[in-house]
Amino acid sequence: MEKQKIDTNQMLITLKKEMMRFMLTYKFALEEINTKIDILTQEFQYFHDYNPIEHAKSRLKSPESILKKVERKGYDFTLNSIQENIRDIAGVRITCSFITDIYEIKNMLAKQKDITIIECKDYIKDPKPNGYQSMHLIVQIPVFMSDGEEKVFVEIQIRTIAMDFWASLEHKIYYKYDKEIPEQMKIELSEAAVTAAQLDRKMESIHLEMNKLKELSKEEGNPEELLIQNERFRLPAKFLNMKKIFEEEGT
Repeated sequence: MEKQKIDTNQMLITLKKEMMRFMLTYKFALEEINTKIDILTQEFQYFHDYNPIEHAKSRLKSPESILKKVERKGYDFTLNSIQENIRDIAGVRITCSFITDIYEIKNMLAKQKDITIIECKDYIKDPKPNGYQSMHLIVQIPVFMSDGEEKVFVEIQIRTIAMDFWASLEHKIYYKYDKEIPEQMKIELSEAAVTAAQLDRKMESIHLEMNKLKELSKEEGNPEELLIQNERFRLPAKFLNMKKIFEEEGT
């Protein structure tokens, strides 16, 4: 009896370690993706006139939530099965201002050598029946542990502010009515989704017009100053003299 208790305890300790390692790989994968998004955000802030990334939010499913999905989908209760079939354990949501930003961000992520896009669902070109719009990507990214490399799935959702606003409210209503939304409310939500899509198109049109005007009246600014996080830094005279050195070397 005592031996059986020891064996059970040992099994639980082993299972806990395996589950901890399993969850950590997804945590690390999220950190990798978040770092990439942060680098892109800062690059656009410093080197471009416009930053397509408004904000990004990440989440990690709890073990309880994972097991509920396994039961609902009828998958095997093994870590290998969960790893292969549940591909949204780690999730990132990127919010943009305009629809064109969504496709630009998707392309920027696809160009990164260590990111592999496994699946792409474009609910912007083909909205869900309830009106939901967003870009859903399943990507795979390597996580390097002390004993080797793990390839981990991460779900990335990219949507505009208007899409995110609609989806957040729809989600709250969906759970408030215990997933049984009254028919009239479904119609109103669908109409609201159309209105949100129209708003996106209108704001994008205004944005493009503003860009045209900006190009026409573009000013270079003071070449002897750097602007970083709204702070101006004057370049030292020696740094400016480097231009003369490069010009002399080129002649």
